[in-house]
Amino acid sequence: MIAEATTDERAGILLVDDMEDNLIALEAVLGSLNEPLVRARSGEQAMKALLRQRFALVLLDVRMPGMDGFETATNIKRLDQTKDVPIIFLTGAEDDPGYAFRGYATGAADYLTKPFDPWVLRAKVTVFLDLYRKNRQLEHLLRREHSHGRELSTRLAALEEQLSEDTPPDLTELRARIHEIRRLVG
Repeated sequence: MIAEATTDERAGILLVDDMEDNLIALEAVLGSLNEPLVRARSGEQAMKALLRQRFALVLLDVRMPGMDGFETATNIKRLDQTKDVPIIFLTGAEDDPGYAFRGYATGAADYLTKPFDPWVLRAKVTVFLDLYRKNRQLEHLLRREHSHGRELSTRLAALEEQLSEDTPPDLTELRARIHEIRRLVG
């Protein structure tokens, strides 16, 4: 499935390569995952896509005209909203072996040479998709818990207010406990 930037909760995969044939090959390998595949033909296009939409991961060609893969990865890792997006570098087997070290140094999660094994690529991408989904679930749970904490704090504040300063001694301890719980809840 090929998609443009979307607000869909599914995990988009950004495919960055200046060569049409390489993008077609990536789409053929990853199409069965039923996740949005978004193309970028340059580092500049990749950065624009990353600023418009969340991605589970970026598959990034090393050698591209203009902003190459290393510079693109450096820019991705530099921005708060994109720094946690995993990057898998893809490069030709004939490229300098030092490229792998340079790729990892710029923050890549993995580095594959072309031609790559489709099964290996799909397996690696699937792991990152699963991690993305688990992180999204955790973010949702944390937001929900934070919301519940605010609601509880509001209710405790109202209860604390109902207990006047001149409450009987047996309720003074209750008021102090309510105040302590509010402090812990945040």
